[in-house]
Amino acid sequence: MDLVSLQNSLDNISFAVLLVTMLLYWVGAAFKNIPYLPTLGGTGMIIANLCIAALLGARWLSAGYFPLSNLYESLFFLAWGITAMHLVAEKMSASRWVGVVTSPVAMGITAFAALSLPSDMQQAEPLVPALKSNWLMMHVSVMMLSYATLMVGSLLAIAFLVVTRGQNVELRGSSVGTGGFRRKQDSTGTASYQLKRNQDNLQPQGGDNGAMAMSWQDTSGSTSTAVLDAVTSTPELASLPTLSPQRLNLADTLDNISYRIIGLGFPLLTIGIIAGAVWANEAWGSYWSWDPKETWALITWLVFAAYLHARITRGWQGRRPAILAATGFVVVWICYLGVNLLGKGLHSYGWFF
Repeated sequence: MDLVSLQNSLDNISFAVLLVTMLLYWVGAAFKNIPYLPTLGGTGMIIANLCIAALLGARWLSAGYFPLSNLYESLFFLAWGITAMHLVAEKMSASRWVGVVTSPVAMGITAFAALSLPSDMQQAEPLVPALKSNWLMMHVSVMMLSYATLMVGSLLAIAFLVVTRGQNVELRGSSVGTGGFRRKQDSTGTASYQLKRNQDNLQPQGGDNGAMAMSWQDTSGSTSTAVLDAVTSTPELASLPTLSPQRLNLADTLDNISYRIIGLGFPLLTIGIIAGAVWANEAWGSYWSWDPKETWALITWLVFAAYLHARITRGWQGRRPAILAATGFVVVWICYLGVNLLGKGLHSYGWFF
């Protein structure tokens, strides 16, 4: 089998494996009493990651350059990055919800690349002069890894909003900034309810101010606390469903891992933008030309800079930063794919309109 045939087989195999993996995660989330489904889902993600890595390696050998020159190659590199960051996030959180939100995106990307793109766009072509540079690997690979990392972090923030049903939940885990451990008290100074979960038992302590705090100890022995804001102060809030301790535990985990993954993706995005500016000066004689791709990369950087600033210095947690991260998910897609689809600017190598 030649390398081209191997690539054609691997892209279809990657799509099929990710489709099965997505179904495993979704069924596992719906039927939590089936213990082996998350393990099978994680195995599927590993297989898909290895298949995509083999595809990119075969592409590199057959074309003679790092496979990031067109839309087909960058889509599979993005899918590889998402599956890799999924494995990191799942290892950190031990939650099946990571796969529930990341596997559909990875599957959709591979389906679009393998099944929707015209065959001529899937073939390796000689590099255009502007791409014949070592900066192709140094700049584009870091940018794509940052996109994948930020997408995974944003997807976990979206999962947080789904788990908490959009309610205003104050979390007191390990992912806090300045002011993150402030405890809310009413005007009389009465402490809020605290529910200490000791194994399977919940015992309330303290007075009643209409708020509820739930704390627990994880397997490492560290203590986390989540507080559901007052639900009885107004008729509107009273109608909201009360979140169970299990949901609050899951919400704290998703919020924590989302923050950490975005904190990893932001420096990658910064390094990628700086490397791109240096490459632009070498290729076009200017560090910054306000090309549409450059503009949206700056917008993406500002959105996630605001997210990290709000969490680190303002002590934001819960719904507000999650909404900001969800907005960042859309902005990343516009920066990566939307600008290219318009076919305008100096970065429109992958457009197909």
